[in-house]
Amino acid sequence: MKSLVKNTALAAGVAAVASVASADVQGVSDTEIVIGSVNDLSGIFAAVGVPAVKGSNLYFDKVNAAGGVHGRTIRYVVEDNGYQMPRAMQGYNKLLNRDKVFAMLGSLGTPMNLAGFKLLDPKGIPNVAPLSAARQMLQDPMHNKFTSFSSYYDQAQVGVKYLAGKYGSQAVCSMYLPTDFGKEILEGSHAGAEAAGIKFVAETTHKPDESDFVGSLSKLKEAGCDIVTMAVGVRQAITIVGTAKKMGLADMKFLGTSASFLTVVAKVPGGITEGYYAAASWQDLWARADEPAPKAFIEEYNAKYGENPVGFSMLGYASAEQVVKALEIAGRDVDQEKFIAAMETLDYQDDLVGNHMTYGPDDHQGADSVYVSVVEGGAWKKVHEE
Repeated sequence: MKSLVKNTALAAGVAAVASVASADVQGVSDTEIVIGSVNDLSGIFAAVGVPAVKGSNLYFDKVNAAGGVHGRTIRYVVEDNGYQMPRAMQGYNKLLNRDKVFAMLGSLGTPMNLAGFKLLDPKGIPNVAPLSAARQMLQDPMHNKFTSFSSYYDQAQVGVKYLAGKYGSQAVCSMYLPTDFGKEILEGSHAGAEAAGIKFVAETTHKPDESDFVGSLSKLKEAGCDIVTMAVGVRQAITIVGTAKKMGLADMKFLGTSASFLTVVAKVPGGITEGYYAAASWQDLWARADEPAPKAFIEEYNAKYGENPVGFSMLGYASAEQVVKALEIAGRDVDQEKFIAAMETLDYQDDLVGNHMTYGPDDHQGADSVYVSVVEGGAWKKVHEE
């Protein structure tokens, strides 16, 4: 009996120490881990943010139903930025100071992420799989930052080179939002033109709520643009391509990046986006719908939400799985540094996304591939990869 009392007291003491330890780690309690996201659920990139959040929640819900990670459930707290900076900063402040998040996952927007780093970095809060492919997502200090895919710069460069080679194009132009997001795609477009041995000849800048692009397209026509890269909102990209067709600009080839590599873009009624190109760092979900991993995900998503998933639903799910993998490796006695160290050991084939993901102490970018796809018959068709 005395031995039982001693063992019980010892167990209680160990539990108490564990509880105190977890209380000292932001976002970790004895029963849960809090993950945050500042996303766009109502703005110009809601077609990206909403399905991505649903995908992440689908995976976290499945993990929680099975008992969580090392006995802790995951609580995913998402704040809507509406793709507006003031709302983004309100979201970051709430998540860090009120919700006390352990890490950030899938936060959307290049400018918003960059502003958020000023709050995350001093606390050592990991920022995982942002919904931005800007090179700045791995800016110094890189220690707490992890991206999943190649950059906008690489995507634009590869896409421009491919189109120049395929069509014998001679002049590259760009239509972009004058933000860090837009400027990086502009730089990649210049690099792609240089690599292809052709000229970059013109550019136009746009506001997030702009909807009339006749004047801008007329300017690009006069400049002799063969390839037009775009870094604008989802609806704007669709409008630009549709307006160009109405204006008879059949020789212009329009190229987006991962920001417009969306199922909804391919499926616009009336074939408006037919012939539109996008360079991204993952493969289209529906083009691989008969493969085991995408097929199982489509069925799981449909059963949960009563609707079909899209590409960014897949990315949200895959990034949540990645976080769980790292948490499992980090162990029960987890903190931010142990999580970061665990992320740096990940090396696996992601059959859902179609990429091999690998990280290391000096490599916080999961995949390097770039895939160029084109809209054909209301669906994305892969035409090039490197």
